[in-house]
Amino acid sequence: MSRYHPLLVALHWLLAIMIMMALFFGMFALSDMPNDDPEKVMALRGHMTMGIIILVLMVVRLVTRLVSAKPPEADIGVAALNTLSRYMHWVLYLGIFVMLGSGIAMSMMAGLPAIMFGGSGDPLPASFFDYPPRIVHGIVGSLLALLIVGHIAAAVYHQVVRRDALLSRMWFGKRQG
Repeated sequence: MSRYHPLLVALHWLLAIMIMMALFFGMFALSDMPNDDPEKVMALRGHMTMGIIILVLMVVRLVTRLVSAKPPEADIGVAALNTLSRYMHWVLYLGIFVMLGSGIAMSMMAGLPAIMFGGSGDPLPASFFDYPPRIVHGIVGSLLALLIVGHIAAAVYHQVVRRDALLSRMWFGKRQG
């Protein structure tokens, strides 16, 4: 087996794009937009919808990862780095699920489902920082962004420096083995 399951590959790349977009939008657009701006409701609606889709796809991805055959673990000859790599993938999963959970908790506490999707007409709260999950959402978002940069750096290292074709395992093609 030299490649991951095609569904896992497709979900990896789709979720990579969606998660980076959601993080970027949350950090650089939503956070700067005042809650009394009428455009914020529409922006939050898009962000929340993307979060819900990411949650569903992450559950499908996790199940697929757990039940499908996988290529052997990468070995770069340094036991500590091999172990770190294995744990970092699970930390990425954890970080994403914590982001999703804190986003859901914050939205429920702030009454956002009714505002966003129920057309209640109620205004947004003056500040989302009044809700503890907002702090978690912000901190984990920053940590997740750093983890993603590290993940990309490791992939580039394998592709450019080691030239071990590790990245091809997470691409489409014949699954040998």
